[in-house]
Amino acid sequence: MFRGFIGCGTAMVTPFRKDLSLDEATLRVLVRRQIQAGINFLVPCGTTGESPTLSHEEHLRVVAITLEEAKGKVTVLAGAGGYNTQHVIETARACERLGADGILSVTPYYNKPTQEGLYQHFKAIASAVSLPIILYNVPPRTNVNIDAPTLRRLAEIENIIGVKEASGNISQITQVVQQVPPEFLVLSGDDALTLPIAAMGGKGIISVASNEIPAEMARLAKLCLEGDFTEARAMQRKWLPLLEVNFIETNPTPVKAAMAEMGLLEPVFRLPLVPPRTENLAKIRSVLESLALIERVHVANRG
Repeated sequence: MFRGFIGCGTAMVTPFRKDLSLDEATLRVLVRRQIQAGINFLVPCGTTGESPTLSHEEHLRVVAITLEEAKGKVTVLAGAGGYNTQHVIETARACERLGADGILSVTPYYNKPTQEGLYQHFKAIASAVSLPIILYNVPPRTNVNIDAPTLRRLAEIENIIGVKEASGNISQITQVVQQVPPEFLVLSGDDALTLPIAAMGGKGIISVASNEIPAEMARLAKLCLEGDFTEARAMQRKWLPLLEVNFIETNPTPVKAAMAEMGLLEPVFRLPLVPPRTENLAKIRSVLESLALIERVHVANRG
């Protein structure tokens, strides 16, 4: 089993400067913060990293910086996915040359391949690189689902080692866990489902919330994997407001807005993403204050 991808991995945000350029200095700080907090692995250039808006050169630069800062301390699962199979292969090969430990590949979006098309797409990528590959199934974003029988077929390919399951369909995830080999990694793609997926046999989470609370999400995953569901439930109950508010608008808008409130980065997004609506930003701030992630701002009302 590929133990480097068990536990909690962070789907890293990509910080930008006010001029929309890549903020390399902040990215380095964010990676160091993750490692110091005890995260298990890092996932640069996933969809949380706004990868569709990164140029090919920027994509590889983000991966390279993450690898430089990780320096063997944690594994790096580089994003390489999309709807153009040949382009995905080129990106995956480039990440392999940089020294990535594995590839996270999202299902093709927009062109809606059949189950056979999905199989052939991922088979072609797996044949082109020697790195372990974790598939990313997120039908709410891509409008295509990897059905359990297709995932079972894909699990037979030697270097396809796992799936990040963000279908939100517990019944399907149960089928997946039961049908794939025991060594095949089923990772939650939804922070709020970390506990139930682990209870079914999942091996951890690729997390959005760990951008904000890496130590806490790493501990939650550890508790789940150790079978301490009493303590895990208590942690999940405490942090659930944050896990939920992170999706008050399209990810990664809320998490980047929250991180800006926490002083971790500039609140800069590349179109077509825009800052959260005023009322939603107020809700994000309220949750952060209630969890002591930022200081409460008290305004004295004087009559």
